[in-house]
Amino acid sequence: MYMILIGGGNVGIQLAKRLKALGEEVLIIEKDAATAGKLANLLGEEFVMHGDGCEVYTQRDAGFNRADVIVAVTGEDEDNFVVCQLAKEVWKTDRIIARVNDPSHEETFRQIGIEETVSATGIIYNLIVQQISSDALVPLAALHRGNIEIVESVLSSRSSLVGRRVGDVKLPEGSLIAYVVRDGQGIQVSSDTVLQDDDMLVAIVRVNDAEALRQAICGKA
Repeated sequence: MYMILIGGGNVGIQLAKRLKALGEEVLIIEKDAATAGKLANLLGEEFVMHGDGCEVYTQRDAGFNRADVIVAVTGEDEDNFVVCQLAKEVWKTDRIIARVNDPSHEETFRQIGIEETVSATGIIYNLIVQQISSDALVPLAALHRGNIEIVESVLSSRSSLVGRRVGDVKLPEGSLIAYVVRDGQGIQVSSDTVLQDDDMLVAIVRVNDAEALRQAICGKA
């Protein structure tokens, strides 16, 4: 599998090192010459390319046309957006992942069909909210195919779901409570599973229905 990373900051470096250790074919593109030189010394010259990842000719030379995965992890959302847009429209890349520094920009990426975005700010915020309210819905992962997320939520004693059967819970169409973690043990879910205080629910939901699912799971008794 050939993966191209755009951005030689800490995120790009750590990703490249891990992918290299797995034996994957990986190339990191960095537009600052000095940084690119340091990366070449660290990773090996064959793993690093000096150039502007937003430019089509750089993308051509890097082999965007044969890349299995393009990952835009620069510190600028505007640059990551341009990289993703060109990867999708010019090079027809199957899988594109973007780092989004400002969570409010995620919708802009989705408008051009980039569903796999990662926001460190959003993840940290969700973790904080989870500590404040155990009913918070926390995104865990986006699935590669389809506009789907895997999310988790821990039920508090105030949740209207406590004491109810999974089969009686009205969820958004296409959503599913797939798993329950109770007292540190995983439980296979059936329609007869009765939910309890402090249960961790793992659910699958379409991205656009995440708020409706939150209302269904986190509704107060």
